[in-house]
Amino acid sequence: MSALLDALIQERKAQAHAYRAYLEKLEQLAHQVKQPEQTAGYPTTLDTPGKRALYDNLDCDAALALRIDAAVLYARLDDWRSNTIKERVVFYAIRQVLGGDVAQAQAICELVKHQSEY
Repeated sequence: MSALLDALIQERKAQAHAYRAYLEKLEQLAHQVKQPEQTAGYPTTLDTPGKRALYDNLDCDAALALRIDAAVLYARLDDWRSNTIKERVVFYAIRQVLGGDVAQAQAICELVKHQSEY
């Protein structure tokens, strides 16, 4: 009977160690989600959340993301989100960088519109 209890205790200890490793992995993942700029997945030039969002939505093309970021920063005007004409100016700037792809420009414009840094 004591051998059976010893086996159960050993099994419980092994499960506790496995659960501890699982919790450590979850902690690391939560840290990466909270601070994505510290992960190795982004180039160092993508130093803002808006640039990283562009990078993620442009097939991981850092150069294109930076060109669109620069175009939006140049074209945007005060309160551009609440004015249709000003939104079009930003849209056309994005479209020009993308080479005239209207559907992709609309999607990226919506993405930019929801980024607080623009």
